[in-house]
Amino acid sequence: MARWPVGSAAAGVVRAGAAEEVEVVEHTGDLDAPFGWASVTKLLVAMAVLVAHEEGTLGLDDPAGPPGSTVRHLLAHASGLGPDSEKPLTAPARRRIYSNIGYEILADTVAESSGMPFTDYLRSGVVHPLQMTGTELAPGSSPASGARGPVRDLLTLAGELLAPRLVSVSTLASATSVAFPGLAGVLPGFGRFDPCDWGLGFEVRDAKSPHWTGTLNSPATFGHFGQSGSFVWVDPVARLACAALCDRDFGPWAARAWPALSDGVMARWALA
Repeated sequence: MARWPVGSAAAGVVRAGAAEEVEVVEHTGDLDAPFGWASVTKLLVAMAVLVAHEEGTLGLDDPAGPPGSTVRHLLAHASGLGPDSEKPLTAPARRRIYSNIGYEILADTVAESSGMPFTDYLRSGVVHPLQMTGTELAPGSSPASGARGPVRDLLTLAGELLAPRLVSVSTLASATSVAFPGLAGVLPGFGRFDPCDWGLGFEVRDAKSPHWTGTLNSPATFGHFGQSGSFVWVDPVARLACAALCDRDFGPWAARAWPALSDGVMARWALA
């Protein structure tokens, strides 16, 4: 990471033990420096939706978004909505279309179902229970891209995804498995894939190549990256997670640097 063409960056690795305890086993940079999370914010929204689902506030198959679409479709970028318009481009479950507006609709759906502003629900249902004290989605910020916080908190979220406490193991396993299999689509920054696999908020690596994770990551690896130069991945086979934040937007440099870092992490901690 010292060779990354950025002003500042921070990253860390989380490992889960046999007893489901998690620990940060390696880190670099200022763990408490705040950075923009960009689209990694979507994982916070997804976790809030899963919490709401488990507590009975809403159902994953409740109608949401365009006609025929559900909460599940919106989470999986399968609602038919385009990136930023509420006018659908196709019927649900036809294509994997990466949609920011879909996550804004999800936040509105949680707010309506819970009777409280989404930022308050996110804070009380996800951020505070995980003690992510430096992370905030400020009121008025987009639920698709507006969170800001330190890598320490992102590593906390990664630990939750390795050994869940907020939701059941079965709920998380379902959310990190492929939803609506077989849909073709575009992974922003990396091109078109058929299929372009996604879970409920979590992108699933599967056979995608090229990809922003490493060649040593298992096909079961899931996570998300953001245009702010942010990423978090979880490899449930290796029982490892890695997260990084920086002050330079995603670009060709990241498409080269992130897989190399990921392979280094896997070689050191999973294959040793």
